[in-house]
Amino acid sequence: MTFDHTAVPSSDIGASVDWYRSKLGADVIYQDSSWAFLNLGGQKLALVTPSQHPPHVAVRVTESQLTEAAKAAGKPVDRHRDGTQGIYIYDPFGNAVELICYPAGETIYEKGGSARAGE
Repeated sequence: MTFDHTAVPSSDIGASVDWYRSKLGADVIYQDSSWAFLNLGGQKLALVTPSQHPPHVAVRVTESQLTEAAKAAGKPVDRHRDGTQGIYIYDPFGNAVELICYPAGETIYEKGGSARAGE
């Protein structure tokens, strides 16, 4: 397992992206109207709408680790719009932790997808 990203809530993804780009020099990895993924100083930051994703810390796992964790948690594996897969679990204090994997050849990051949806 390795650290993957942190996700913070935003009520306006476009405005948030503009702020992180102009104030902190972030680069857009992916963006659509309800979610964005940024490279911020060599780390990934997700901007999420609270109705779709909780604020969270994400840990990258293998497909087998994800399958095992999903089975143990009694949860189905979610398939995300960018091709990643994951589940949310919660620490004893109620904080969301996403276990995420990037199946080989299935994510937009490997397929050369556009940083901004629709481009």
